[in-house]
Amino acid sequence: MSRIVLRGGSVVSADGPVRADVAVDGDEIVQVGQVDPDVADTVVDASGRFVLPGFIDVHSHADGLLGDTEVALALLRQGVTSVIAGQDGVSYAPGDGAYATEYFAAINGPHPSYRGGGVGAYLAAADGTSPLNAGYLVPAGTVRFEVCGRHDRPADDDERRRMAALVAEGMDAGALGLSSGLDYVPGLFQDAAELAALCAPVARAGGVYVTHMRGGYEANTAAGIDEVAEIARLASREAGAGLRVHVSHFHADADIVLGQLDALAQRGVDATFDAYPYIRGCTLLGMPLLPPEVSTLPREEAVAVIADPARRPVLREAGERRATTSASLGPDWPDMITLAHIAAPELAWAHGLTLREAAHRAGTSPIDFALDALAASRLECSAVMAVRNARPATELARIFAHPAHTGGSDGIFIGAHPHPRAAGSFARYLREYVRELGTWSWTDAVHHLSALPARRFGLGRRGAVAAGAVADLVVVDPGTVADRATYESPRRLATGIDDVFVAGVPVLSGGELTGALPGRGLRRTAERPA
Repeated sequence: MSRIVLRGGSVVSADGPVRADVAVDGDEIVQVGQVDPDVADTVVDASGRFVLPGFIDVHSHADGLLGDTEVALALLRQGVTSVIAGQDGVSYAPGDGAYATEYFAAINGPHPSYRGGGVGAYLAAADGTSPLNAGYLVPAGTVRFEVCGRHDRPADDDERRRMAALVAEGMDAGALGLSSGLDYVPGLFQDAAELAALCAPVARAGGVYVTHMRGGYEANTAAGIDEVAEIARLASREAGAGLRVHVSHFHADADIVLGQLDALAQRGVDATFDAYPYIRGCTLLGMPLLPPEVSTLPREEAVAVIADPARRPVLREAGERRATTSASLGPDWPDMITLAHIAAPELAWAHGLTLREAAHRAGTSPIDFALDALAASRLECSAVMAVRNARPATELARIFAHPAHTGGSDGIFIGAHPHPRAAGSFARYLREYVRELGTWSWTDAVHHLSALPARRFGLGRRGAVAAGAVADLVVVDPGTVADRATYESPRRLATGIDDVFVAGVPVLSGGELTGALPGRGLRRTAERPA
C-alpha cells in the first residue's frame, strides 16, 4: 500500500515551526523529517504551510450531525477532526434518545440512527459514517431521566445506585467521562451529593467530570465553582481516586475566571476548562424565560400551558422577572436575545431579529412574542444571547493564555441563524489569538487545540505530529487562516485550511469534502504517541 507524504511544509514543535515532511502509512504517522517519497507514494504539496495535529473540539453539539455534509465541511474547514459530544447533561445515550430529541431539539436535533443500546451503540453508530471522529460523555441529566423521570425531588439511595450503574456501564463502553447541565432540566434538580455519586465511577475509570455549572456563570461563578469543588471532594472520597474536572464554556470577566481557577487549584482539584472566542452565548429560548415547573413537563403539556390564555399572565410575569434578574441578561433582555431557530415556518421571518424587533413587527410585547414562538414551535427555539458587559478580545486573551484552557466551540448547527461559533471558533483562535494578538505561539495553539484535549480526555495516539501517532492532520496556511462567520452571516466557512486527513485518509482536499468517511467513535484509552 502506498504512503501519503506531506512534503515541503513545517511541523510545529516545542521550538515552533520546523521544516519537515510527514509520511503517513495507513492510519499512522511513520516518519517526520526529510522524507524521500517512493514512486508509489501520494505526495501532497504543503509548501508554505504548517502541518498540525487535528483539532479537538472539546465542547460540541454536533452529536447527531457529523454525517451532515454541511456540518462536516464547516468543522473540517476549521481544522477540527474530532468532537466531544454528550455535553451539558443531555444527549441520546443511555436510553432510546427520545428525551434528548425532544428537550434538546433546538440544540442537538434528532440522531439519524441511534434508537437505543447505550453509549456503546452511540459510539458504534459513529464508526464509518462521518469524516470526523466523535467521543462521548455520559450525560447526567439523561441518566437521571432514565431512572427518575421528570421528578424534581432528590434521588433516593436506590435511584442513585441505579444511576451510578448506568454511568459505570457507559464508562465501560468507552465514554470519556460524565457531563452535567445544571441550568437545564433535569440537571437543575441534581444536587452535589447526587452528582458525586454519579462521578464516583468516572473517577475510578480515570474519566473527566465536565460541567455546565449552575447559575449562569458571570457574577454567579464563585457559587458554581464551590459546587464543583464539593462534587470533586465527595466523589473522590467515594471512589478512592481523584476526580478530574472540566468547566464548560467558562465565560466571565478574566479576573473572575482566573481567580476561580486558582481557587480550584488551592483546593486540590485537577481542573481544565474550555472557552470559545466570542462574547455572546447561545441556548434554548425557553431556558431563561420558562419556570422549571413548565420546562419539566412533557412537551405537549408544556405547549398547552404556554398557549393557554388563562395561564399567560403568570407566565408573562415569571418570564420577565427571570430574564430581568438573570446574571447574564438584565433589564435590557429583549435587545440581548436574537432569534436563532424557531421550528415554526410561519415565524421564519423572525430569524436573526432581536426579541424586541420581532415583537415590534408582530405588534406584541417581547415576552408574548417569545411565548408565542415557543408554543408555535413546540418548544423548538434557540437564541443567541448577548451579555451585559461585552469583553474585548484582549480580555478573552487573558483567559485563553491559561495553560488549562482547551478549545471548545459549544457549536450549535441547528437553525436558520445560528451562533457563528459553530463555523468559526477554531479559525478565529488562529487568526485573532495567534496571528493578530500573539496571545499564543503556534506551539501554544497545538497545546490548547490538540495536545491537551487529547491527553485530558484519553483520546489515545492523537494530538501530535510524531511517529506512532494517529494521522489526524490539518495543513494550515498561517498567513491566511481566518474565520468568516459573523453574527449577521453565521454560516460562512473558514478559510486557510484546505487539506485535512483523518486516520490517514484525505477528507478535505482543495477545501472540498472528498466523500471519505474514516471517522469513528473514540473510546477512552491511556495510549499515547511514542
